[in-house]
Amino acid sequence: MTTQAINITKGGYCLESKTFQSLRPTATPPPPQQPLSITQFILSLLHSSAIPTTQKNYLIMPSTGQSLTYSQAINQIYSLSSSLKSYYNLNKNDVSFILCPPSLHVPIIYLSLFYLGVTISPANPLSSNSELTHQIQLSKPKIAFATSQTAHKLPSFPLGTILIDSPEFISLLTQISKRDTATNLVEVSQSDMAAILYSSGTTGRVKGVPLTHTNVIASITAFEMSSVELDPHAVSLLTLPLFHVFGFFLLINEFRWGRTLVLTERFDFEQVLKLVERYRVSDMPVSPTIILRLLKSDLTNKYDLSSLRRFSCGGAPLSKEVAEKFKRKFPQAEIMQGYGLTEAGAISRIIEPEECSQRASVGRLFGNMEAKIVDPLTGEAFGPGERGELWLRGPSIMKGYVGDEKATAETFDSEGWLKTGDLCFFDSEGFLYIVDRLKELIKYKAYQVPPVELERLLLSNPEIADAAVIPYPDEEAGQIPMACVVRKPGSSITEAQIMDSIAKQVAPYKKIRRVAFTGTIPRSPAGKILRRELISHALSGAL
Repeated sequence: MTTQAINITKGGYCLESKTFQSLRPTATPPPPQQPLSITQFILSLLHSSAIPTTQKNYLIMPSTGQSLTYSQAINQIYSLSSSLKSYYNLNKNDVSFILCPPSLHVPIIYLSLFYLGVTISPANPLSSNSELTHQIQLSKPKIAFATSQTAHKLPSFPLGTILIDSPEFISLLTQISKRDTATNLVEVSQSDMAAILYSSGTTGRVKGVPLTHTNVIASITAFEMSSVELDPHAVSLLTLPLFHVFGFFLLINEFRWGRTLVLTERFDFEQVLKLVERYRVSDMPVSPTIILRLLKSDLTNKYDLSSLRRFSCGGAPLSKEVAEKFKRKFPQAEIMQGYGLTEAGAISRIIEPEECSQRASVGRLFGNMEAKIVDPLTGEAFGPGERGELWLRGPSIMKGYVGDEKATAETFDSEGWLKTGDLCFFDSEGFLYIVDRLKELIKYKAYQVPPVELERLLLSNPEIADAAVIPYPDEEAGQIPMACVVRKPGSSITEAQIMDSIAKQVAPYKKIRRVAFTGTIPRSPAGKILRRELISHALSGAL
């Protein structure tokens, strides 16, 4: 036994290097020098799978009544990639801007462009003109894909804009056969850029995150599923946006495992419940916001939700209390929390059913990832049970932001560790826990108050439908915790009742000292609270 092996605890903590090592099996990606695109890689995994997929549905779009089998999807990928290469003079490393709402075409566009070595850059169709201008300046696209409803937001590009709801686009999906495509193959290096995604921008202006084929392949290789999740009859319902990292990776992973995916154009809570009943949905990737809606809504009693088995939850921390209440309401289902970043892909996840008892954890590190817990002020590395900033290193992590050397220098240390900005800790079993965003801690006198901790307590109140906690300026204390609260319909809970209730559950410095009632809590597409928006409203007197 080596010295290093002796110095690694059962939770994966190495006493020598003060790093946390993965307890999962080591993922073995393809040799980096092998020419390989994401599309080629996942097609090879799909073809080698024991699950028959030829006539199985990959995508279902209930709003249009359309569906796409794996066989049809593969044919469309080959046809579209060949058509784009032949008719649009698209070259390897060109960038394609994608401004499309969810549809059956979006995954095909992604996979076709990967096959050509073209970099995709998907954006939110609801983005403002200034946001789109900033993103286009970062990514410098040669071509765009849009719909007749979104195209007017875009400038002209050297190779134009393709409307995916036009007859011309539909013909590109079917006119070239797979046999003809084989002679037209582009050699893609794994080090080539595959995608420029955009960070959520909850603490500042959005940044362009470049991911190579290596980065994405490493994430796919490391991503594990439990044996029960590999059920060939599993059906997933995706309500998350396809331009966001969560939806982006889910599209690819569902294809890799040969699973069926039901897509929604927009999130409508009751429509989601109808779709679960209609398609016997077993799996739902969700944000904590959706978990809360399912927990607190009486509408869930109107529909048969007995098919639900797994909720993959990410985007923001979910409290142990909420998870336990959810389990009591849906005893047949498990919440499998996970953690990932636009800059790094999937980092950790609850996998096996016995791990689900760690209700507040986001799981154990995937097999290609190592981590540190670091004091953000001194740089000292901490051991199990101690809170600090989570630093990460592994093959799925980006090299740096597009066109932003300053942000890159601030995000990486000299040894290549990515500083996540998240306050976290590992327990002695190697489970990771997210406490809060470091930049969002409220500075009350000499204390730091995590908003998420107070939000968990607020959301445990049956009279509160949703809540967020923000810093409010105070002459004496510097900042005080202020709660923005959405009452449950019919509730008349008061500011004093809320403050008294929280005061009984926390240390004096964590008490909520101001409450504002609001109709909604603004959130990012992944469910993160947009605190800057709330702070702006509070300071302007709009709350």
